[in-house]
Amino acid sequence: MTPTISRLALAAFALSASILSAQPALAAVACGSGNFDAWLADFKTDAAAKGISQQAITAGFAGVTLDQNVLNRDRSQKVFSQSFEEFSGRMVPPRLQRGSNRMKQYGSVLSRIEQTYGVPGEILVAIWGLETDFGVNTGSFATIRSLATLAYDCRRSEQFRAELLDALRIVQRGDLAPADMKGAWAGELGQTQFMPSSWMKYAVDFDGNGKRDLLHNAPDVLASTANYLVGYGWQRGKDWQPGSPNFEVLKQWNKSEVYSKTVAYFAAQLARAP
Repeated sequence: MTPTISRLALAAFALSASILSAQPALAAVACGSGNFDAWLADFKTDAAAKGISQQAITAGFAGVTLDQNVLNRDRSQKVFSQSFEEFSGRMVPPRLQRGSNRMKQYGSVLSRIEQTYGVPGEILVAIWGLETDFGVNTGSFATIRSLATLAYDCRRSEQFRAELLDALRIVQRGDLAPADMKGAWAGELGQTQFMPSSWMKYAVDFDGNGKRDLLHNAPDVLASTANYLVGYGWQRGKDWQPGSPNFEVLKQWNKSEVYSKTVAYFAAQLARAP
């Protein structure tokens, strides 16, 4: 997630007016009921009914409490208002040399990823740099606690219930232990900030070590990001500048036109770097 705004936050403004979530049929304890522990106990029952193992449920929710800081962040989001010139001018120059270094460091990996998915390394490294400064700033919020808090809150309960279930599936699959699941306040995980649903759908084990690790494993991070873009229609060998079909795919990564233009600009600068 960039220091400015998250992909999920950008979508939230459009969604919040229409998604005032009704509680699912299986849930006996309403969202925002004033009793988080009772709601969580009910959610655990629902998770088990949906096929989540008791081991994953117990491990995932150990010590989980409501996080008021997450609710405060959710209620204080501001509309992304920077111009392309302001945002790109602040974000790209300090990352250009490091991005170029990552292109060299992971050159063979990026080449194999492009052969597999058709997404150029410049795009992946640009996203990597803008999202978390190449993995330096992935976030410190406990993911399952954040998602449970937002699922309990009535504003977007259904959306975050689904993400919370997928976070438990990540645990169940063995990709990450709950203690390692730390990221942005809204539940994004990893060096390019995947929501758990995207992790489950697009994360790949590119280095073949048996785990899809988007927190610590750069090949998995970059290949999974490429797989995400392909999932939204990335066209191999085509341009990515504004007006192109691939630029529209970048806008599926982040709905902000300014952010997507900055990814395209950063990638073009990396393509020209020595």
